[in-house]
Amino acid sequence: MDLVRLLIIAVLVAIIWSLGSALFQLTRGGDSQKLLRALTWRVSLSVALFLLMLIAWRLGLIQPHRGP
Repeated sequence: MDLVRLLIIAVLVAIIWSLGSALFQLTRGGDSQKLLRALTWRVSLSVALFLLMLIAWRLGLIQPHRGP
């Protein structure tokens, strides 16, 4: 269970890193290919994170919180 949490945190950090890289390319006025690549990585990582969480939930490795 701790391994799943660490993997989720690692993917979140990678998503933030990719978003920061895209922001840097956007503000610097650099190569649009690098900007596109960074945003593609962010979207891909976000989809992968969603699938990871869905699989972990279905396997019972994580539990959603119930509301009040």
